[in-house]
Amino acid sequence: MIIDELRNGFSAALVAAFGPEIGEVDPQVVPASNPRFGDYQSNVALSLAKQLQQKPRAIAEQLIANVNLSYFCKPLEIAGAGFINITLKPAYLETQLSALQTDPRLGVEKAQHPQREVVDFSSPNIAKEMHVGHLRSTIIGDSIARILEFRGHDVLRLNHVGDWGTQFGMLIAYLREVYPTALTTADALDLGDLVALYKKAKARFDEDEEFREIARQEVVKLQAGAEDSLHGWRLLCEQSRREFQVIYDLLDVQLTERGESFYNPLLSAVIDDLTKQGLLEENAGAKCVFLEGFTNKEGEPLPLIVQKSDGGYNYATTDLAALRYRIQEDGAQRIVYVTDAGQANHFAQFFQVAKRAGWLPENVEIVHVPFGLVLGEDGKKIKTRSGETVRLKDLLAEAIARTRADLETRLTTEGREETEEFIANVSKVVGLSAVKYADLSQNRLTNYIFSYDKMLALQGNTAPYLLYAYVRVQGISRKGKIDFTQLGNSAQILLKEETELVLAKHILHLGEIIAEVERDLLPNRLCQYLYELSQKFNQFYDQCPVLQAEEPWRTSRLMLSDLTARTLKLGLFLLGIKVLERM
Repeated sequence: MIIDELRNGFSAALVAAFGPEIGEVDPQVVPASNPRFGDYQSNVALSLAKQLQQKPRAIAEQLIANVNLSYFCKPLEIAGAGFINITLKPAYLETQLSALQTDPRLGVEKAQHPQREVVDFSSPNIAKEMHVGHLRSTIIGDSIARILEFRGHDVLRLNHVGDWGTQFGMLIAYLREVYPTALTTADALDLGDLVALYKKAKARFDEDEEFREIARQEVVKLQAGAEDSLHGWRLLCEQSRREFQVIYDLLDVQLTERGESFYNPLLSAVIDDLTKQGLLEENAGAKCVFLEGFTNKEGEPLPLIVQKSDGGYNYATTDLAALRYRIQEDGAQRIVYVTDAGQANHFAQFFQVAKRAGWLPENVEIVHVPFGLVLGEDGKKIKTRSGETVRLKDLLAEAIARTRADLETRLTTEGREETEEFIANVSKVVGLSAVKYADLSQNRLTNYIFSYDKMLALQGNTAPYLLYAYVRVQGISRKGKIDFTQLGNSAQILLKEETELVLAKHILHLGEIIAEVERDLLPNRLCQYLYELSQKFNQFYDQCPVLQAEEPWRTSRLMLSDLTARTLKLGLFLLGIKVLERM
């Protein structure tokens, strides 16, 4: 990457100017905040002023005298108190871009030290439909996994499904009464029926002490491995699983399911190990680990319960068992948990227990990737008119339907006739892309307002705007009967106009952006990069003739257009978004 080359050059200059005793100093090379300051800047001279007891400008002058970047940079300039401005040579940009023509990775290097990464995301509950709350975890997790995979990491995509616990005893007990065939016959229920029955079972459980005891006994039978209970449980799981897969297929998301039940045989070992290490204390009959830095309302240390007073386990126990398994058996070197911000305390607490228990080797990193809520246009949690949580499949279907209505109106206005297959495919791709991009383009730490009108708009930072930029390049290909794959064999990209230079520099930033997202797990940075790429391409296209240009500018601009489209296609793929050749 260009920025790495610049940092290496400045690091060498620091040693040359001030001797090896300068130590490990961050050269502080970053992309310029404003184009009038060049392409990159370094503020290292200001940060060294106190250490070297010199004025920043004097330090900057010594660095410039010792830095060896003339082969690809214009003469470095000092601005203000001691900022060093760096501008790349157009000839260097031309060479770099021309080299990308035959590079399927578009200059994005693989990680120097690839590792085993586990990404835990989506995680719906059996016997419940996926709702809008699952949207963020599913698409943020998928995008993170795609980026890590592209960087060369060995990624295990895990779906930690809620498929065990008290709710199954409750549901099985209720079904034995009102619909016993559902526990013996496949396809006896669909998920909608199951959800309705679950709600009735929950109401019964809350109100009827006798039923509550029967449900608890069903849990005991299930945990003990009673075959009839297990058979019913498997059928319930399978019915839910099939419905979940419909959503995952629609969103083009790949996952390996490993539910809570998978870790059930490992829970007692968690308790045994914590006991041996002296971390467990009994509190009101429950076994707990008292946490450091967490207190209750009275200011007393807060306990994390890992075994309830009745001997049962909970989420914390399962998460601890899962963490140990992922490290010991899966060989994870980084575990990424993509869940809503409301679970931040839970993760901080069980992370602390794992660290204190010594279950985290030095080479293993655990990261909670929190995200905010999806809100309705009234600023409140998004709900149906009846006050119910919005089902994810309904939300996606609505996006596709609205896209289709807009497309059909546009086709009528333009007098275009298209096949049903074309209309259905464009509606599906644009509708789903709009939903995904509207979510991913937000900083995941914040809440965002879900608006079909905004996300389906053809202008602004939306998926349709980016898709149109890609389609525009394909239109150039069709109109000029151009085979882009044949352009880069001997031709060279030439940069003459300002909009060409601006677009070229932006394309070459892709590797830096992907490395940032890999490190910080913020896909919105990639979205912003692609939006700005689309803007810069449209400005270039409006100001620089392409098909009508004289040679060699015509071929050069065709190559630049193709690089833009390939960069958009790759970037959108990493967000889980497909492109279209026509819209």
